[in-house]
Parts: sequence; C-alpha cells; structure tokens
Amino acid sequence: MFYENKIISVIEDYLKGVRMSLGKILGSLAAVSLVSSSLFAGTSNMKFAKEYKQECQGCHGFIHQGGVGAKIQPKTIKKLSDAVLISTIMEGVQGTAMPAWNSKFTKDDAAGMVKWLREWKMPTSMKLDSKKVHDSWKKLADREALLKKYPKAVDVNSVMDISFATERDASLVDFIDNTTGKMLSRHKAGFAVHVTVTNKTYPRYAYSISRSGRLTMFDLAAPGEPALASVQVGQSSRGLAVSPNGKYVIAGDYVPGGAVLCDALTLEPLKVYDTSSVPLIGGGKGSSRVASLADTPYGPYFAMTLKDAGAVYIIDYSKKGFPVVGKVENIGKILHDGFENENKGPDFGRYFMVASQGSDLIGVVDFKNKRLAAKVMTGTATKPHPGQGSSWFNKTMGKQLNATTNIKQGKVVIWTSPDWKVVKAIKTAGGGLFVGTSKDTPYIWADCVLGGKANYNRVYLINKETLETDKIIEVGKEKGKLIDAKTNKVLQTWDATQYKTVPGKEVASKMGKETLVTYPTKLGEKVAKPIQPRLLHAEPANHGKWVTISEWTTGRIGIYTNKGRFVKYIRNLTTPTFTYSIEHRQEVPGA
Repeated sequence: MFYENKIISVIEDYLKGVRMSLGKILGSLAAVSLVSSSLFAGTSNMKFAKEYKQECQGCHGFIHQGGVGAKIQPKTIKKLSDAVLISTIMEGVQGTAMPAWNSKFTKDDAAGMVKWLREWKMPTSMKLDSKKVHDSWKKLADREALLKKYPKAVDVNSVMDISFATERDASLVDFIDNTTGKMLSRHKAGFAVHVTVTNKTYPRYAYSISRSGRLTMFDLAAPGEPALASVQVGQSSRGLAVSPNGKYVIAGDYVPGGAVLCDALTLEPLKVYDTSSVPLIGGGKGSSRVASLADTPYGPYFAMTLKDAGAVYIIDYSKKGFPVVGKVENIGKILHDGFENENKGPDFGRYFMVASQGSDLIGVVDFKNKRLAAKVMTGTATKPHPGQGSSWFNKTMGKQLNATTNIKQGKVVIWTSPDWKVVKAIKTAGGGLFVGTSKDTPYIWADCVLGGKANYNRVYLINKETLETDKIIEVGKEKGKLIDAKTNKVLQTWDATQYKTVPGKEVASKMGKETLVTYPTKLGEKVAKPIQPRLLHAEPANHGKWVTISEWTTGRIGIYTNKGRFVKYIRNLTTPTFTYSIEHRQEVPGA
C-alpha cells in the first residue's frame, strides 16, 4: 500500500480491529511492543498499543507484517516522512480499505502513533500451547440432553431454514429464520466474529470463530439455539472448516499462528498444528499466520492456508494423528481466502482455489495429486479477494466458470476449470470483497465495499450466461434503486430511510452458560443526517428465493429476491457483516 508519490497506507482497516486478551494462548511472548504505550506527542492522551490492537491489527497484523493492510514495521516506514504518515492516518487512502481517522484522531494522536510505530519492537517468539488451548475448553450446555429432548427443530420448521449473521463490532452471532426474516436469537461469541460454518452431516450443529480466537459451537434445533461449548484456539483467528463426515472442526490462527483440530461434537481439542517455524516464500524460516481453511467432499482432507509461507498444507483427518500429507508450496505471496470448484461429477471439490494478494493470482491446489495445478493471474495490482467465491456451469460456453472480486480494482475476474483460463474481467464501480451465487439465481452478485463512499453502496448483478452486468442495486441515503445496467432505467425503488439502532439488553441464557442479547423489534428515531450505506456480502437464502446483503454502516440487512428486487430490511443491528445460509452452504463444497 505504500507509494512514495501518494498517501501512504498506515492504518488500513475498513473493519474495526481485533480486541484480544494477550497472554492466554502464547507459549512465550515478549510484551515489549505493548509496554511502549505512553504518550509520544503533544497533548495526546492516546494509548497507542491499545489503539493499534483495537483498530489496526486486523489488517496490518500482530507483528505489523501486513496482509490486507500494508507492512508497517520500522524498517519499512523508515524512509517515509512523519508528515506523509500523519497525513495518511488523518485522510486515509482513496480506493483502498484505509479509512480517514480524522474523526477519531487529533494531529497529536496521529503524530504519536507514527512515533510509536517507528519505535515498535518485534516480539521474541510465538507458539501455540496445546495444554493452554485444552485448558480453555468449556462445556456450556448438555448436548446429549438437548438432542434427546429436542430431536427436531423448535424455533423453525427445519434447521435448514436458518441463516447466521454476524454483528461484528457487537461481538454477536445471530440466528435468523431466513424464510421470514425473523430474528431468532443473538449470542455473545467473542470480539469481531469472523466466520460461521455448519456441520453438513449433523446440520443442527453450527460453529463460529471470532477474531479474538474464540471457537463456539451451537445447537440450532434446541430453543434459542444455545451455545454448547467453546474453546480459546488463539488470540487472533480467521479460518474455520468442518469435515463432511461431521467428526472434526478445525480453526486457524493469525496469532500466534497455527491451527487447532477439535472434536466436532464436543469441541475438545485433539491436535495443535504449529506454524511458528516453517519455510517462508521469500526464503528462510519463520512464523506464518493461518488464513483460510477448507474441507472437501473429494477426500478426507482439510486445506490449511499458510498466509506468510505462500503454501497450503493438506491434512488427512482419516489417519491416526491427523497428519499433514501434502505441502503445496510457492503458490504466491500473502495468501488469504479461497473456495472450491463445483464441476459436476468425480472432480466436484477437487480443487482449492486460494487468493494470493501479494502476487495477484489465484493458486489452484489439487487435492488428488497434492500439488499446484495452476496459477490464474488476476491482473497487475488487483489483490484478489473472492470471499465465498463463485463457481457455476455456463451453458453457452459449456464450461465450469469461477469468479473472484479484487480489493484494489473494481473488476470481477472469471476463469474456467479445469483448464484454468481467464475468460473475462468485468468492470464494477470499485474494489470488492465478496462475490456469491447459487443455482437459483441467474447472477453472480459482486460488492464494491472498498470502492469509496461514492461507490460502496452498490452491488453488481452479473449474468452467469452472458457475463455482462444486467442490474445494479444502489442504496442511497433515503431511497434504494434497482437499475438496468444497460439502459440506466430504474426498475424498482424503495424506502431506505435510516433509523437509529435500538440496542438490545444482555441477558443470561436459560439453556446454558452464555450471554444473549435481546432483539428490539421497534424502530429507532429517524437519523437526522443519514450516511452512505456500505453494502457487502450477498448470500443466497430462503431455499434460493432470496439473497441477503449486509449494510455495514446503517445497521441493517437487506433482503432481495434472487433476481434483485428489494423485499424488506432486518434492522437494529451493529455492523452486520457476514451471513451464511445453512441450506445453501450444504450444496457448496468446502463452505
């Protein structure tokens, strides 16, 4: 993100940082970087280490090594002037995830942060401690008793009717009846819940991982969808996957790096995978964060993405000791998220397609041969981020197609499988994070969440056959519009009036040892000065009839038909981000 001639990205975090409690999981960690949080500049009262941890670490990394955000270790920023860095903090960087912090930081705060960054010291060593992980395992409710008492879903007709939603800054996992849009329950599940998945063999059981490293298991059939167990798998976590046989769940860590494999019916930790000393893509050995994880129907495997090593390790959970049976290396720099191919037949889920944001490519990992099958180039300075990704069969071409959005450029890149050729790059209004589809919608839905205020209120509906944008959803401060992309004709309008979020109340669960938050159904006061809605993550729901889109800045989730027409809002939420439809994801390999 650093450019000598432009504003330099220092605190790139479009999602608010990661509140982590240090010292629970690290086997050994020098806290030098956290002690230097005293005042550095002018009249600033900011505690810089704490501020970095909460607001910057999610993108720039625990050891400032970068990722979605820039690498900002002292050697990296040495040649950049204080004035440039201060300006970057205060004004942000247009067209990237780096926001302007001038509404929260004073110039003295920014100057102090720059000085703290320059004087920051690298921690000594970081390693997962299996004993401490196991000691953190907690039973929150009696799974077997609930299964016996409630053999069928109580709050919905079927657990397949449920969608997850995450309220990131409220540390909440929500469960929603996606046939009606009714909120069922809201659960405290760790700061900045990042990913949710379900058990495909036993779909009543669902799991979430928070950026603060908390893995939680839920029972969706019991009243109120109670949490059954939790375990602290790290201090900063991202990836999550469940084996198709329903026996194992695996969670990955940014801090301290590594992954933890657990029993999927109890959450008991069974094995820790240490990535504190692995071959790095630039040479030598060092610690690597673990980014995306994926299961596959192709075989008894988990794919574990080593972000800093540029490698994907393949774990065989059918073998004693759950060994790593393949190491696919030299994929590219800064690996992140990935998804699998949906070619019908024996190759369904055979290939794990992982984004390399530092090399502008998608690496194709072959589970069968345990090697790199191809590299799909997404274009110079694109920084691919597929999110859940999209894979579908194009009847016109007679080809299976796959798609990704890109962080730094407004375009959706589409390629074939299994010959891995780029067939088209479709322009959108700005950088995006998520592209999704299902068999029930004629479109792939691509957001522009990093396209800046002028553009991040749009979602592009791209025709899966013609590979042209057919429609654009655009939500303004007072009115929403569905637009014909070719004629600019407005096909539908709706009331998008913004209301203040009515907060719920924290209450103790009657089903187990957890904290719930009530859901107010009444509307808050009308917002006097509405803000630009920021749309992200389109997820099929209601058995293919609907698609949900989160609105980060307005605290609501929009429900649309599978052809793009607005239906209604779910309101009174705090930074809704990720949604996950159980029924839809049952059909998607590795999801």
